Amino acid sequence: MLSVRNISKKLPDGRPLLRDISFDVQKGEFVGILGESGVGKTVLLRCINGLTKPDHGEVIMNGDGNPEKINEKRGKELRKIRRKIGMIFQGSILVKRLSVLENVLTGGLGRMSTVRSLFYGFTDGEVKRALEALNQVGIRSLAHRRAETLSGGELQRVAIARAIFQNPHLLLADEPVSNLDPKNTEMVLDFLKPLTEQMAIIGVFHVPKLVSQYCTRIIGIRDGRVVYDGAPTLSDHDLERIYGAGKTVAETSIN
Repeated sequence: MLSVRNISKKLPDGRPLLRDISFDVQKGEFVGILGESGVGKTVLLRCINGLTKPDHGEVIMNGDGNPEKINEKRGKELRKIRRKIGMIFQGSILVKRLSVLENVLTGGLGRMSTVRSLFYGFTDGEVKRALEALNQVGIRSLAHRRAETLSGGELQRVAIARAIFQNPHLLLADEPVSNLDPKNTEMVLDFLKPLTEQMAIIGVFHVPKLVSQYCTRIIGIRDGRVVYDGAPTLSDHDLERIYGAGKTVAETSIN
């Protein structure tokens, strides 16, 4: 599905941020990336979807049997690959003046020609699929509400529905629950986890215990390198490898 090979990235002042990051992800996996703030987790996601170019290394997508190096693509070729990669951000990144349904439908814009998007819009079949995606995350009844009227948890559920409508091979989630209370956090993750039946998911998180409950695998990054890649159940020793001395399992609850 996805191969990340020896990705390295320096900060603008020349200091190394990511150092030879390598891993593979397959369909069905929910991979949680952990590490201290500023370690480069978000930059790594941006390298994966082509928003940031790594200094060294390569990212290869192979969701449909046709391996493609993302960091070598530009323009239309890069946009074509990005159709296969969904993205959920910390703040949901919706168009607040549009309805919930319209926001979900924007997940299909990458597959439409400019002429069609400007003059013809979406088909009845696409609207039906968008409504089905909203139903999948339990908010079909909100389809015609303006996005600006929704709560934080509802906004993230719209973002998930948009990703479902996009039908990607890979879904990247950059701190998707960091602004949510515990109840909405669990609700959002309860909707994300089953999507691994359709795609692979890589998410950036800050709460190890939460990741252990929902993810199938954890990748820990420290000082720009992968220091842990394995089972989601972490020991105190594993946490020390990722965060340094002083972090314990007992301190990693979302409550």
